[in-house]
Amino acid sequence: MALLSRYADGKVPKSGAKISKFKAFALLLFLIKFIIQHFHRFFNSIFLIFFAHGIDERQKIWYTIFSFGRKDPICMDFNTFSLIYPNESLRKKHDSGECVPDIDLFTLQELGLLEMFNLKNRDLSEFFTMDADVIRYRIATFDDMLRCEALTDMLNKLVPVLNDIMELRRLEADSGDTNDYLSSITEIELYVSSVKVLHDCLTEVKSELKSPAFLALSELVTTLAESTYYRELNEKLNELTRRVREIKSVTVGVNLDAQLRPASAGVLSINAESFKSGDALDKILRLDFKNDNYTCIANLVPFGKKQSENQKMALSLAFNSAINDVYRSSLRSWKKIVQTYVLENTEFLLNLMPEFEFLVRGTNMLRALKEKGCVLSVPDIRPIEERAFVATALYNPCVALKIEDEIVANDMVFDENATIYVLSGPNRGGKSVITCAIGLAQVMMQLGMYVPAEHAAISPVDGIYTHFPTGADDTIDKGRLGEECARLSEILDCVTANSLVLLDESLSSTGSYEASYIAAEVLGGLAHVGCRCLFSTHLHELAAEIDNINARSLASGGVAIDTLVAGMKGEGKRSFKITRAKPDGKSYARDIAESYGLTYETILKRFENQ
Repeated sequence: MALLSRYADGKVPKSGAKISKFKAFALLLFLIKFIIQHFHRFFNSIFLIFFAHGIDERQKIWYTIFSFGRKDPICMDFNTFSLIYPNESLRKKHDSGECVPDIDLFTLQELGLLEMFNLKNRDLSEFFTMDADVIRYRIATFDDMLRCEALTDMLNKLVPVLNDIMELRRLEADSGDTNDYLSSITEIELYVSSVKVLHDCLTEVKSELKSPAFLALSELVTTLAESTYYRELNEKLNELTRRVREIKSVTVGVNLDAQLRPASAGVLSINAESFKSGDALDKILRLDFKNDNYTCIANLVPFGKKQSENQKMALSLAFNSAINDVYRSSLRSWKKIVQTYVLENTEFLLNLMPEFEFLVRGTNMLRALKEKGCVLSVPDIRPIEERAFVATALYNPCVALKIEDEIVANDMVFDENATIYVLSGPNRGGKSVITCAIGLAQVMMQLGMYVPAEHAAISPVDGIYTHFPTGADDTIDKGRLGEECARLSEILDCVTANSLVLLDESLSSTGSYEASYIAAEVLGGLAHVGCRCLFSTHLHELAAEIDNINARSLASGGVAIDTLVAGMKGEGKRSFKITRAKPDGKSYARDIAESYGLTYETILKRFENQ
């Protein structure tokens, strides 16, 4: 900073004595302090140096930057575009809740799907739909992303940039300091960068695109990136940022009173060149003997010389704080311009960010399954009222991604012969795995994804309700059995004929007699409602009650219940194959005892060897 005054040469009127270096330095610090305290009075014109040397030229540049869109308007409504909804009416239908099934985060956690997605910008439960057109639209979108890995890379690059824009807006809303006003320039840069990433990638893979979503996005981005509107924004942005970032120094004029105290001050200019020392030795060392507007008439005093670190920090913070106060008022007109253009044009990208993240996470999961050799298929979407669920070679995708061995697949059919199943079998025989597999196939279809089966014909459901084993922490108030009954009661309050209910080892906290009785009552109620249900259980006695339950429910217009069995290979080995058959009535307790060495024969041998 150069101090321009009639006393800058170090001469004092009347006495004519030279000011000592110490006094000069003290005067400099005093002036800086004065400037800091009064910045708002004389820094009003600081921002016009960013653009030009006068208000007229500044306004002209602003007009040039932001009015060219009127000459070349883009007649497309970006804010209505979506990669996961075919049109605005279906999006509004979804937003109204009309086609949204009751599938909450608790259910997704129990099925194991949340860890596969791990979304940051929106809950996974918000993406479920019952609309067949929306499901087909998304499947085509996922198909493009699976075939063109560049699309996934593109969205992976884009999401962090959009997160930066959101963070800039959040910081601005929190403080409103100059840095946040100037971040509007950064926001334009991020917007331009986002459009470039989209345009470069979509241009490269355009011939490979088949989905309506990415074809429409490609057309939108091409229209935008090749418009005069966007090109001129890019050019003027470069000019704008160059002017801002080239600021090297500030020229300040200070008037002093008779006692050399600052009386008034003002900003003369903001410069793109640094000031040079006017000391003779410095000139010799630089081999620069010319005098110009950036050569001081005396040597430069280093900022913070002979100051402690705390003093330097305090002075810097005060200086920056003063600048913030000045910029805040000077940049209001700039902020309005940013709001009228940048906010509107970045909004459609920010609106798409949750969709980008959802599509990337879903594609990563599907691609991981493909790389592991797991089969995936496009589901045949059946009408809701058909209540169909037919899957060939169905498997649990979450388990498939965690194990080294090839996962065992099973066929599963819910039809007029059985809409509800009671699945029994040995512990760790695959009962829980197939129970979750049914739920995962259903939710993946209603997210618009491929399903984990060779073939699948599935109707959307209006809700998925699960009742899986819980930890001890949930049973403090009611006891384990009371907690289980309370959860089952909540399910019965919500379930309809178009729902899917998955019960895994429910009522395992009580004796077999009490559990079988309550289970039979619950199954009878679900059969009367007519929902699809799988009840995996250790209660083999329950199978003996199926005929009685069917007789009662079918007489009142309910659906049929049948049994499934988790198979064994022999010698106590699990096959993990699920077959539609009656259980033999034999408990697998001996199998469990053998696996832990607790049979009578094994115990005797143990004592004999002691």
